[in-house]
Amino acid sequence: MAESDAPRGPGRASSRGKGHTSSRGKGRASSRGKGRASSRGRSPTGARGQVHTLEAFTAALLVVSGVLFAMQSTAVTPLTASTSNQHIENQQQAAAADLLATAAERGSLRPALTFWDSDDRAFVNASDRGFYSNGGPPNDFGRALNETFGEVGGSDGRVAYNVYVEYRLPDDSTDSKTMVYMGSPSDNAASATRTVAVYDDTPVSGPAGETAGEADLYAPDAAPDAALYNVMEVRIVVWQM
Repeated sequence: MAESDAPRGPGRASSRGKGHTSSRGKGRASSRGKGRASSRGRSPTGARGQVHTLEAFTAALLVVSGVLFAMQSTAVTPLTASTSNQHIENQQQAAAADLLATAAERGSLRPALTFWDSDDRAFVNASDRGFYSNGGPPNDFGRALNETFGEVGGSDGRVAYNVYVEYRLPDDSTDSKTMVYMGSPSDNAASATRTVAVYDDTPVSGPAGETAGEADLYAPDAAPDAALYNVMEVRIVVWQM
């Protein structure tokens, strides 16, 4: 009986030791692993980063939505007053430029500049102030002015215009003469210009039948030693009244 009982001691001790060691090791490893994984998952730095990323994405989405809404609103909005005014200015500027170009091609622009009465020191049949105030001068250029801007005005209101002639002086400075004056231009006035050369032998359209070199014209002979009398710039300023 003593001999049969001897081997049981080591077997029990081994099984108990292994059992205790394995269960304790696994328990500690498991608890440590879970603790580490849990502490890593709850990192405050990572949580803040996720919140900031979400906030940035939401802000960007709001900005894009606002821009799209604004673009859609602009597309269906009627023309504003400033846009409408700009459209009218562009029309009037183009009409003035076309009128000057056509008058120059047809030969009616230069005679209008020399439509001058040397005795009265004024444009022919102009008002006492020396210019025209109720329309263009009584010649082809004046009729073109009245026809063109009468059509531009239409039923929306009268279109007013002024015509100025700028010329050179012998010292190479400039001065100007008013041909047509209908009032002070508005802030939305448009303008166009055209340069015209006048020579010494250019006829003056006044009653005396003189040439530019002979007449007492409002513009002086800016080049006394040359055939060129003066270089003039016609400027039309037009606006809606």
